[in-house]
Amino acid sequence: MSAALKLPSNPEVAVIGGTGLESLFDDITRIRVGTPYGLPPPISVRDVHGSPVAFLPRHGYEHQYPPHRVNYRANIYALHKIGVQRIVATNAVGAVNADFRPGDFVVPHDLVDFTEPYCPEIRKILIEAASKTTTDVWGKAVYACTEGPRFETAAEIRMFKRLGCDIVGMTEVPEAPLARELGMCYATLCFVSNMAAGIDGRISHREVTETTRLLRPKIHNTLMEALPYLPRTRLCRCGTPTEKSGDVPVC
Repeated sequence: MSAALKLPSNPEVAVIGGTGLESLFDDITRIRVGTPYGLPPPISVRDVHGSPVAFLPRHGYEHQYPPHRVNYRANIYALHKIGVQRIVATNAVGAVNADFRPGDFVVPHDLVDFTEPYCPEIRKILIEAASKTTTDVWGKAVYACTEGPRFETAAEIRMFKRLGCDIVGMTEVPEAPLARELGMCYATLCFVSNMAAGIDGRISHREVTETTRLLRPKIHNTLMEALPYLPRTRLCRCGTPTEKSGDVPVC
């Protein structure tokens, strides 16, 4: 199946919506894209300031796939297949760093494996765009990724804090590494939905959902501010796949 032939124009930029942001963009065109790894959720395409932007809900439009059941390989490969070169993701995270508070935006620069998975060009634009939307923006942070779907224990959070992590979530790995394997730029706009276990009271799914609902307009406005400023020519080093394995992710 050649999904690219069904698109009005091939989007070079995609947004991946996280928890609570499954319908962040209004659907204009919705397509199914087959991959060697199965079918991802349908990809919708809309015009953003004159350019087509693809949207893929990480967990499905009904949030039917918890973190440990997300088909990351199919999601990323489908975006690659339709011509996407840059991915802007969104993630709800817990704050490990006690200076971070619920409602803050965070643009992480690293993961706990201390690689450099995030595109510096997209990060810079996200930080600038978020700063126009809110004053509560952190431009550097280390993201600790757990498998989920359960929340982390207080002991695990203490361990992450000793390792130098600032935020914790369940979906950046293997999503970010898979994008880099295919030579796609990748960065994420995280938002703190709760303080991590043992930092400030108990965690509840209701708290995460409510914070996401309140922040949704700011997240949408930040993305609308950032997307038009992505340069058409990539000057970063993300365009070279990290594995010599053709165009198929090896993870």
